[in-house]
Amino acid sequence: MTAPQRPPSVDTLARSLKTTGLPHPILVEIARAAIDAGDVDSAPARADAFSRSLLTDVVNATGVLLHTNLGRAPLAHRQSAHAQTVEFDLSTGERGSRQTAVGQLFAKLCGAEDAMVVNNNAAAVLLVLAALAAGRDVPVSRGESVEIGGSFRVPEVMAQSGCRLVDVGTTNRTRRSDYEQAIARADTDVAMVMKVHPSNYRVDGFVEETTIAELATLDVPVMADIGSGLLDANVPWLNGAPPAWLAGEPAAVQAIADGADIITFSGDKLLGGPQAGIIAGSAELVGRCKRHPLARALRPGGLVLRALQDTALTYLDKRAATDIAFWRMVDRSPASLQADAESIVAMLAERGIDVSNVRIEPMAALPGAGSAPGVTMPSVGLVVDGDHLRSLRRYSTPVIARSRDQQTFLDLRAVEPGDHGIVVAALAEALAAAS
Repeated sequence: MTAPQRPPSVDTLARSLKTTGLPHPILVEIARAAIDAGDVDSAPARADAFSRSLLTDVVNATGVLLHTNLGRAPLAHRQSAHAQTVEFDLSTGERGSRQTAVGQLFAKLCGAEDAMVVNNNAAAVLLVLAALAAGRDVPVSRGESVEIGGSFRVPEVMAQSGCRLVDVGTTNRTRRSDYEQAIARADTDVAMVMKVHPSNYRVDGFVEETTIAELATLDVPVMADIGSGLLDANVPWLNGAPPAWLAGEPAAVQAIADGADIITFSGDKLLGGPQAGIIAGSAELVGRCKRHPLARALRPGGLVLRALQDTALTYLDKRAATDIAFWRMVDRSPASLQADAESIVAMLAERGIDVSNVRIEPMAALPGAGSAPGVTMPSVGLVVDGDHLRSLRRYSTPVIARSRDQQTFLDLRAVEPGDHGIVVAALAEALAAAS
């Protein structure tokens, strides 16, 4: 009888996986798991699966520009490995506030007296309510008491802040008088009223809502969670009129001008920056938020602050249309996308790939991340016969597309021109594998 072959040592198997680029301790664990399972040959696949579980760059061809699962707004940010003045005042040589640098920039961008930054918009809402309304009542329209992505529920965040939610109006119609009656009730102690951008939820038809300008005539402060982070409804950084898909999207400049005392919004949606929550408004109210104990727990680090500073300076320097990736995507014409699609098909043909089952078609891209719910923008992309999603994801730089009815759709609006070569190579590999 032939003796069973002994498996390699853990260290030998781990070293054989060195070309994966994973650290040796990780490879040791992978090798040990493969040997324990009695399947030494599975080690390379296990290493590949681990690599793919790590954060990696991808090409977004889904047609959803701010794709939450893909990090929302794509952002390029570099900084040197130097100490930076996160909490140091160069004028006095003493300790300063990490809110000063970025806060003053966003106050200027929003037309507000002051601003500060926390780590996301849910944190911004939580901090404002905790600092300004804990133990008191906050009327909110029933049509705005919503749940958005990641199980973010307005009533639950309000409960965590220590304030009390007072439902006013109905799901589809809420008037100024509804808020006024809630304020006047003997059993309420209203700290402020809150208006919430419902994000990816919309009610159409027989509807009525109360504007910020109307709420500002009440005798209590107005908080507006505008959500998606549009700075100015006039989008002065783009040429021409504001895009039609932005109609009705709340914006920071207009919210403050209409009388909101304090606003909150996201940094990684329409703003096009890193994940963050921005609070802007009156100096007195923002100051109370800065002094609240939660502010320390929710504060961002130097990397986020520096990236936000760069984003703010880009807007102030009127470079947003060219230097912020999201607005570059938005500003591209269907004609330029058509030319991109034709170029990609031509490059596939040059590689000897049969392109008879690759078609160029009009598509409808979405802003994404709950921004401008229910609206689309015209786009162009490729339709390929067969479901090639898995093959595209397995390319060295994964390409994320979508499929329907055994067809693969690659929308090009969110694909940077510099990534066309990746799309070509990934498609060529996928089509070759399918044939």
